[in-house]
Amino acid sequence: MGDLWLLFLLPLSLVAFHEVKGCLECDPKFIEDVRTFIENIVPSEVPGRDYLLERQIKEMTHISSKLSHRDKMLRVLDVQNVVNLRSWLKQQFEKLGKGTWKGAFILQGKLLEIRQNLESKLKETLKTFSEVACSEDCIVTEGPVLDCWTCLRITTHCFRGEYCGDDSREAESREIVLFLILLTEAVVLGSTLLLFHICVSHRRKMKAIRRSLKKYLEKKLEELMGMAEEKKGKDFGTRK
Repeated sequence: MGDLWLLFLLPLSLVAFHEVKGCLECDPKFIEDVRTFIENIVPSEVPGRDYLLERQIKEMTHISSKLSHRDKMLRVLDVQNVVNLRSWLKQQFEKLGKGTWKGAFILQGKLLEIRQNLESKLKETLKTFSEVACSEDCIVTEGPVLDCWTCLRITTHCFRGEYCGDDSREAESREIVLFLILLTEAVVLGSTLLLFHICVSHRRKMKAIRRSLKKYLEKKLEELMGMAEEKKGKDFGTRK
């Protein structure tokens, strides 16, 4: 099933690659709704209103694509969850619109809070769906699944391969094996160098000891020969 899904998805991904999107942006009405909500909140007499609107709309609508394209495991999501996220965001805008206008700075702070909450909810929803869709028992969800990169609806609910992180785990395993091999080689090389250093140092010490011992023996031998000659001279003088 996973291989069929990959074969089906690859050509479609290549065709749509020039227009990558996110789970929420797949519905053109999403951007339109965000624009309408924010325009209704910001009074027309606010200085720099157009710039403020464009910036806030862009930041709000790009959350989904930015999050989905960070990880292939966050690429797919069931349509029902997308609808739920849209409904949640609409409630947040309606709640914000019911309050009194307190200035552009306060509004930007509240929109930032909504974006952060949306990103957190979207990320958690994508991860939860990925865990279910990639699990061995794979609990089938009702309704179609959305490919957030191509905005295509698919009927597959269970996935395998790179969309479940299998390739990344294999790559991680290869990196671990390579690290262990390099570590072993480094230990062997280090041990060899240490042994060589010990042998060279020991050899130098033995040479130094032999030289010192040789000098000591030569000195002692000279002393003994001197004492013997001195004794011989005394004995010769006594006989006379």
